[in-house]
Amino acid sequence: MTSIPVIAQTVSNQAARSEQRRRGSGRRPGWLTYTILTIILLISIYPLYYTFLLASSDQITIAQNPIPSLIPGPNFTDNVGKVFSNENVNLPLALRNSIIISVVTSVSVVFFATLAGYAFSKLRFRGRRGLLIFIIATMAVPTQLGIVPLFIIATKFGWQGELIAVIVPGLVTAFGVFWMTQYLDAALPMELIEAARVDGCSMIRTFWAVALPAARPAATMLALFTFIGSWTNYLWPSIVLGSQNPTLPIAVQLIQTSLSKDYSLIMTGVLLTTVPLILLFFVAGRQLVSGIMQGAVKG
Repeated sequence: MTSIPVIAQTVSNQAARSEQRRRGSGRRPGWLTYTILTIILLISIYPLYYTFLLASSDQITIAQNPIPSLIPGPNFTDNVGKVFSNENVNLPLALRNSIIISVVTSVSVVFFATLAGYAFSKLRFRGRRGLLIFIIATMAVPTQLGIVPLFIIATKFGWQGELIAVIVPGLVTAFGVFWMTQYLDAALPMELIEAARVDGCSMIRTFWAVALPAARPAATMLALFTFIGSWTNYLWPSIVLGSQNPTLPIAVQLIQTSLSKDYSLIMTGVLLTTVPLILLFFVAGRQLVSGIMQGAVKG
């Protein structure tokens, strides 16, 4: 039988180790850590900067020197004007379409995924586990397998060439439902829901006033990734929209087709497509990290 002094010594040793870990975790990183992070940052930024170097050059200079100097050329503004005025590519229309699709799908996925996650994590109804497993299992189905049925449905509804054909299939995602279910199951105590019910809140009121604020970090992360996925989506929009009503990825492809030898204009189009996502990360980067960290830690 373990004696009290032994238990006390064990607890004391554990407390000492916990204090050492706490003190160690509070130390600031050294110069080696910052050096490694700086090198990784420079390696990550260089492809984007290389794209900018090509976009600021011209066709003749790139043909003579495929690896440009580190100093940008003077032609970036002119190249942007040429890309926007290209007769074969309606870039302003593509930009508008991408913004509409990305914003609508992001808001819709966050709302419906949070609503479904709240139901799966906090409500008790028959078939809940089986239905959740079925939703998760749909993530194993390749997207390409749904192209033909989606196209048939869009054609029958008369949606071919319309933005609604891209928006409706992306209104909710299986990953979003799974992510919000896991997060709300860990982050939203049942006591808060029961307190809201005691105060006379309805089901929808409880969801709106209790579940949505608790899900804000995870919802922000989900919105960002949904926005990025919609912004860069090429396969389905290229099939159902075509070149007459393009999104930005389709516009970049059209630039490559019409200006196959002018890499300065092609890289300008690629850069114009990428810059909004970079700005989005700069604006919402803190919320993104907060959502990932809070969603990964239970309790």
